[in-house]
Amino acid sequence: MFKNYLKIAWRNLIRNKSFSLLNIVGLSMGLGVTALIVIWINFETGVDQFHTKKDRIYEVYNQYPIEGEIWTWNSTPKIMAPTIKKDYPEVERVSRYNYDDTFLFSVGDKRMKSTGTIVDPDFLHIFSFPLIEGSIETVLEGVNSVVITETFAKKIFGDAPAMGKTVKVDNKDVFTVTGILKDLPDNTGFNFEFLMPWAYAKQRGWNDTYWGNNSIATYVLLKKGTDYDAFSSKIKNLRERYDKDSPEMVTYLYPWSRYWLHSEFVNGEEVGGRIILIRMFGIIAFIILLIACINFMNLSTARSEKRAKEVGIRKVVGARKRALIGQFLGESILITFLAAVLALIMVALCLPAFSELVEKPLSLDLTNEWFWVSALTIILGTGVLAGSYPALYLSGFKPSTVLKGAFKKISAPVTPRKVLVVVQFSVAIILITASIIVTQQLQSVQNRQSGYSKNNLIYSLIEGDLGKNYDLIKKELLVSGIAESVTKTNSPITQGWSNSWAFEWKGKDKDNKTTIQRFNADDAIAKTTGMEIIAGRDFDLDKYSTDSTAVILNESAVRLMKFEQPLGQIIKDNGIDWHVVGVVKDFILDSPFQKIEPMVIEGAMYANNVIHIKFKTDESTSESLAKTEAVFRKYNPEYPFDYEFVDQEYAKKFQSEKQTGQLVGLFTLFTIFISCLGLFGLASYMAENRIKEIGIRKVLGASVQNITTLLSKDFLKLVLISIVLAVPVSWYFMSKWLEDFSYRITISWWTFALAGILALLIALVTVSYQAIKAAIVNPVKSLRTE
Repeated sequence: MFKNYLKIAWRNLIRNKSFSLLNIVGLSMGLGVTALIVIWINFETGVDQFHTKKDRIYEVYNQYPIEGEIWTWNSTPKIMAPTIKKDYPEVERVSRYNYDDTFLFSVGDKRMKSTGTIVDPDFLHIFSFPLIEGSIETVLEGVNSVVITETFAKKIFGDAPAMGKTVKVDNKDVFTVTGILKDLPDNTGFNFEFLMPWAYAKQRGWNDTYWGNNSIATYVLLKKGTDYDAFSSKIKNLRERYDKDSPEMVTYLYPWSRYWLHSEFVNGEEVGGRIILIRMFGIIAFIILLIACINFMNLSTARSEKRAKEVGIRKVVGARKRALIGQFLGESILITFLAAVLALIMVALCLPAFSELVEKPLSLDLTNEWFWVSALTIILGTGVLAGSYPALYLSGFKPSTVLKGAFKKISAPVTPRKVLVVVQFSVAIILITASIIVTQQLQSVQNRQSGYSKNNLIYSLIEGDLGKNYDLIKKELLVSGIAESVTKTNSPITQGWSNSWAFEWKGKDKDNKTTIQRFNADDAIAKTTGMEIIAGRDFDLDKYSTDSTAVILNESAVRLMKFEQPLGQIIKDNGIDWHVVGVVKDFILDSPFQKIEPMVIEGAMYANNVIHIKFKTDESTSESLAKTEAVFRKYNPEYPFDYEFVDQEYAKKFQSEKQTGQLVGLFTLFTIFISCLGLFGLASYMAENRIKEIGIRKVLGASVQNITTLLSKDFLKLVLISIVLAVPVSWYFMSKWLEDFSYRITISWWTFALAGILALLIALVTVSYQAIKAAIVNPVKSLRTE
């Protein structure tokens, strides 16, 4: 029986090649796009889920009321980890993590910079990063011990054994390699090539016991059987016991297994994060596959007249409805299987480009048995979903009616087929609208004035001898005519590394806990970066020696502090009186999608970490870079000349939203294409079924335009209904999306008009091709008898 059904299904596919091709291509694209999204979702949901103790791993978070809202963040003081280990017996392990550090490693004449971190010895007990060589109990015990990954070991030592060898770090300290780590898997949020013990941080003077310095991550492994809720209640007031300056600050443990997907908080409540994007594209994947299935349903039911007699004869000779349903479902599953093969080829070809687009190392593991189980489930599920309605519809024909030739098409105002077309184009219009709004938002923010000049501006981190030779480097860059201006800062102009709500000024409300960005610069910060001074002056240490304790405010800070005359005002920070010498126009330090925060730019009292160089414009950038590199090598020969263009760094701030826009646009194109395939097929069968009517109309004098309009108007009515349904839905969801941005566009009515017009044009072009093709057929051919 099954073999017979398979033969019939295959013969039907061969006999109706155009129908089969449309269905297979449509389903293959739906399956292929769904597979790409599922592979990406699988990667994202698997990040750091391989740690064997993940259910007991937590990260220390803080909550504090600021400006009427509860702020949540995961940076902690360095004293937090040892305090938790000492005070709470429920804690099995604890480790600090100094985020990512970059050091220069030297072995003989070979030098290379590498990114790693400084941790406590418990780190490798908490997280499942296996050692290839070395003992987990001792690898991080010594002050000058270092654990490196196998790839980094080959980079620095070549094919020679690395265990027990020594390396020089930053041309200062000699470390012994005490362990070799297996390379980190792709699906981890950590990014390090080496681990150093926290004892080294203490030796270098980087450790402190100040509770107000929230600068590192703290990870905790609770003992088995610990009641999380009970422990959370105990640890809640930890900061209050030790940090009298922040009595309202709450300490709590956040489950590590949730951090990658659920790391966004609003007013102290977890509201999402990456999971929102994953859910959104998961829904898009389902919708695209559903649209492909709708195509199958529509095309199958559109061919109902051609299969009506077949069904009638089979019923007369004894076929039961159940058997007919099985046959039609079998045909559907066969088409789906063929589409799946084509989809697999499509995924294999497109996966590298898709991986580059989403910036993830995605792969298709054909050796994984779960892949084949999932694939078979999707194929069967899609086949049943796509074929269920046609199977029930076709198997329900009455043989007495169809064999007498009395079978008629359903011409009711509302039919399942029309509803499915409306659903298809409603989704397409929603995605078109989303693409337009995402693009508008991105362009609007990109056009937003940054507040400083990014052109010909680079920065380089201060490493090695750059700090002690800074004055000589600056002088040579200026005297030689390479640079127009040079300054030192605590962070790049594109990033904020420090903030505080502890600033004091005359008239400050004692309940005011507004966060103020803290930026540092030594000299000529406005001249170097192109900030616009609107009151006072720039830093000038040569002319004003007291500028080491001077500050420059931005406009937002002046408004916050309610200074009518800001120049000369005193601001207290860290026990130092800073005097205001200038005010600059607001500029974007962090996210261009958010409002600009108040900022205090402090003078040269503190050490700075970054050199900013503004090149002159009378020579090419490549020449300026080459000359600058020569100067840096002269005064810092042991280190490579590493630099970043400020304009390129600023452009990276748009990468996430740009990526979202590209993905939405890509999937919109797929949705439109698949919808058009179905519409093309329906128009083709409509024209074929009305071929005699068209011939008669032409004989009676109807023009090609009249016939094209006649055949197209029904479909365009459906698209108009789709527009009416899609507009409120797209407005609601895109309004919600825009709420995440402080700086955002207002959705205009023309956005929906444009999306609707595009949908109408797409539908018109798709349908008109078949309508015109039918209208120009010679009526002699269409009216002759078979």
